[in-house]
Amino acid sequence: MDDSEDVLRAASMYYLQDMKMEAIAKHLRTSRSTVSRLVKRARETGLVEIQVRAPHGRAPGLGQQISAAFGVAAWVVPVPDRASQAQRLDQVAVTTARLLTGWFDSDMVLGVAWGTTLSAVAHHLAAKPTRGSAVVQLNGAANTRTTGVSYASDLIATFAGAFGASEHYFPVPAFFDYAGTKRAMWRERSVRRVLDVQRAADIAVFSVGAISGVVPSHVYSAGYLEPEDLRVLDAEGVVGDVCTVFLRADGTYSDIALNDRATGPSPAELRRIPRRVCAVSGDNKVRPLRAALNAGAVTHLVIDEVTAARLMG
Repeated sequence: MDDSEDVLRAASMYYLQDMKMEAIAKHLRTSRSTVSRLVKRARETGLVEIQVRAPHGRAPGLGQQISAAFGVAAWVVPVPDRASQAQRLDQVAVTTARLLTGWFDSDMVLGVAWGTTLSAVAHHLAAKPTRGSAVVQLNGAANTRTTGVSYASDLIATFAGAFGASEHYFPVPAFFDYAGTKRAMWRERSVRRVLDVQRAADIAVFSVGAISGVVPSHVYSAGYLEPEDLRVLDAEGVVGDVCTVFLRADGTYSDIALNDRATGPSPAELRRIPRRVCAVSGDNKVRPLRAALNAGAVTHLVIDEVTAARLMG
């Protein structure tokens, strides 16, 4: 009997038949510590998923309200009203990681946009070996202060490692200095190859960027924008971004000049991807999230209960 069969049998007896570990060990002719290891393996690999539901929480009703208002599938994660921003983000990251593990499989392409929230999601990914799959970076990461390569490549490598997938990095800046430079680079074969992988994505996972807040979005806190850029964005009525493409509150973006230099996919380009998963936590994310929903960039939303209440308030 191979190890995968042992894991399945131990998990079935423990969770479905409510057997004690000692009884399972006797049945499998092994030790209690081995059974404990097998049950733990079942959780780590996603064979067993454990959910905790608040008995009288607002989450189910809020999820239905969001789905009805914006036409998306919504997972509202229950959290205490007094939970810190870091705790709320962590719970959203846990749920997003588990959903991705269930949705992503062999011969699929996963597009990942770097950021604070996705870094938290990567930390909670469970191992799920796949075949013929790929993980591709959706937006460039370099800026005038750093290459951004280590930050983005570590994130992509973590996602790819969890699924045994091939890695496709996007070695371009987050924003070009000139729109003409971007147009020229987009004609280069090395860049076009990555763009082709992005267009083949079955799932995209991203968050929304907010200009300020307790947990500031990475694009606004790590030197990607100059003070003059921020002044222009404010004058344009920008409330945040998706994949480093800036949005107004109504979801419009095409006439914002800085977007001509941005390397992330626009909402129109994202809409070509069947499943577009947006993970959001934080009061400061409400306005950019509403903009992203108005732009049609999202099909599946994972959001904490407190942020969801403010979205629908």
